[in-house]
Amino acid sequence: MEMCGATALTWSHTICPSFQLPRPVSTREVTSFRVWCLSDQDPKGNKMIISVTGATGFIGKRLVQRLHADNHSVHVLTRSKSKAETIFPAKDYPGIKIAEETEWKDSIQGSTGVVNLAGLPISTRWSPEIKKEIKQSRIRVTSKVVELINSAPDDIRPKVFVSATAVGYYGVSETEVFDEQSPSGKDYLAEVCREWESTALKVNGDVRVALIRIGVVLGKDGGALAKMIPLFNLFAGGPLGSGKQWFSWIHLDDIVNLIYEALSNPSYTGVINGTAPNPVRLAELCNQLGHVLGRPSWLPVPDFALKAVLGEGASVVLEGQKVIPTQAKKLGFPFKYSYVKDALKAILS
Repeated sequence: MEMCGATALTWSHTICPSFQLPRPVSTREVTSFRVWCLSDQDPKGNKMIISVTGATGFIGKRLVQRLHADNHSVHVLTRSKSKAETIFPAKDYPGIKIAEETEWKDSIQGSTGVVNLAGLPISTRWSPEIKKEIKQSRIRVTSKVVELINSAPDDIRPKVFVSATAVGYYGVSETEVFDEQSPSGKDYLAEVCREWESTALKVNGDVRVALIRIGVVLGKDGGALAKMIPLFNLFAGGPLGSGKQWFSWIHLDDIVNLIYEALSNPSYTGVINGTAPNPVRLAELCNQLGHVLGRPSWLPVPDFALKAVLGEGASVVLEGQKVIPTQAKKLGFPFKYSYVKDALKAILS
């Protein structure tokens, strides 16, 4: 149960149902008082039913936990029921519905909103086959979800569709600054993002769409940081490549909060960059990480070493882009972590 904020109220007939006075009270005796109201709704007073693809991933797990903690109904749309049941055991997550692909239609129909986070991780060695699967894993699931939303009768069609995309949309640059109005790049990841977004935008026109272009998500139990920490702990951490490339990051809590807000706030529509307000160059990230861990960060990892491990996929870390969350700031989104130093301290403390 979530606690509504304490609010000073003058006496009236409208009062929290669970609050009872032992005897009649006149307005002369009590002019105002403060109560805590228990509610099973979000702060806007709307209990939601949310279907989530990619729910077993790094972001998806935390989003499901947040929605469940706030007493919303969650439908986990998965291709592996056994994996989802391991991550979200019924004893810890009572009421969560885990739906295999054949059950997605019934789960989506009647949902308040759908969050689409599915996709094969890109931080791996790219072969022609893997590159094809990286794109198709995103397009295939997004297309299926859009089809199921569009086929739902009007009265049980979800009202909002929040679909992930990525800052790879903008291409790479060491000098340019990108916001939501910037054009798309011309490389492979930009192509993937364009097709990903265009597929999401085929959803019914009555459905509000928010496309979240997500940067590098920082958290302890997954993502890029989980791969970097062991290197630093072994005194082998340092800048990747030149260190001059831009690193557009966001704390896991902030990206989950941004998605959550996009579900419940009708002002969140169109493209929204899911990045912190202060991107850093990779050398600064590594310096800050080394400082927080109490480890040196002077030994750079050469380009050829990364390419030997990741092949063409090394471009994800060897190149970058400076992406600013202009739209989120206009909407007044409250970032918990605007600076990478604070984010790293919170994650690693």
